[in-house]
Amino acid sequence: MDLLTTTIQPYAWGSTTALAEFMGLPPTGEPQAELWLGAHPAAPSRIDRGRGPLALDKLLAASPLPELGPALTRRFGPRLPFLLKVLAVDAPLSVQVHPDQAQAAAGFARENAQGIPLEAPHRTYRDDQHKPEMIVALTPFRALCGFRSPERCGDLLEFLDVPGLGQYAALLRSHPGETALRQVFTAFLSPPCGLLTAVTEAVRRASARGGPFEADLAAYAAITDAHPDDPGLLPALMLNHVELEPGQALFLGAGIAHACLSGLGVEIMASSDDVLRCGLTSKHVDTAELLKTVRFTTRPVRAVAARRDAESGEHVYPAPVDDFRLSRFDLVRTDAPHTLTAAAPQIVLCVRGEATTASEGRSVKLGPGRAVYAPAGDALRLGGEAVVFRATVGPARPTA
Repeated sequence: MDLLTTTIQPYAWGSTTALAEFMGLPPTGEPQAELWLGAHPAAPSRIDRGRGPLALDKLLAASPLPELGPALTRRFGPRLPFLLKVLAVDAPLSVQVHPDQAQAAAGFARENAQGIPLEAPHRTYRDDQHKPEMIVALTPFRALCGFRSPERCGDLLEFLDVPGLGQYAALLRSHPGETALRQVFTAFLSPPCGLLTAVTEAVRRASARGGPFEADLAAYAAITDAHPDDPGLLPALMLNHVELEPGQALFLGAGIAHACLSGLGVEIMASSDDVLRCGLTSKHVDTAELLKTVRFTTRPVRAVAARRDAESGEHVYPAPVDDFRLSRFDLVRTDAPHTLTAAAPQIVLCVRGEATTASEGRSVKLGPGRAVYAPAGDALRLGGEAVVFRATVGPARPTA
């Protein structure tokens, strides 16, 4: 068991206070967006086993069998297949999608063959992995996720009462299917001259007058404030506005358009940095690859509820992938310690109160934002008065 030294990413959309308050640290005055816990090479966590700080990705690459176990090494290679984060969102992120595994591998190989440096701003694929992800709200959390039905999209566009939107509203209502969503979404990526300005003004006016889209329009008005003159507002209008209560989660698979808007949450994902953006960003937008990736399906957005195991007290957030498994323990000091065992490595993160982790005679106290790493096969004893999250790898899923 090792205490993790972690990195906070200072992205511009991050909060200047939320992560500092969460971790009990003084604010830096700069945005603090993401606390990374894991072995992603862009910002690996570090451990110290008596010889100085060691990056976790380097340790796993050098000693995969004792750290990851033989089964996990065969499945994923000498790497940790998941990345755990704490997000502190104070301004809307870019509207984005993630590729599936086949697309990520092909795109990464193609850009390597083209000689595009990994850190080039016009690079689309930073690695060869897919990026399914799940966010669990720690505070009320708002996001955009998946497409509204074509009819509902048409209703919103009509409510804005912008003459230039009428043709798109009519198309969505007369062809209520994926084809119309694709056509309108594609058109919105390169809007006609003047349409963006007219829609921005209409969103601000409509958000002040209430009506059936009041909460949605308040979110879109915040987008116009954070990203003035960004054409990403138009495709964002097509997405469902979602509000999560603390403890609720969203799972995002390949091709699902989404954007985080505000709130504090725990996020877990496959360990990848492959993102295709379509707006609300100054970064590269690869329109052709984006349109190959987006899934124009309209399914009701349902928050994921944790399933409590009556015997262990573990609340598991189900996800249809095997790259990660995320669960939560609500610890009460009078309870007997929980023993956590897994055939894969584990990261245990405290988000509230004070937890105690123990393994092989060593004990570590964790406050919010502090975490430990345990190699495959190690047993952790967990107690205290706290809420903690446990990240590990899911069981192998049967192949077709």
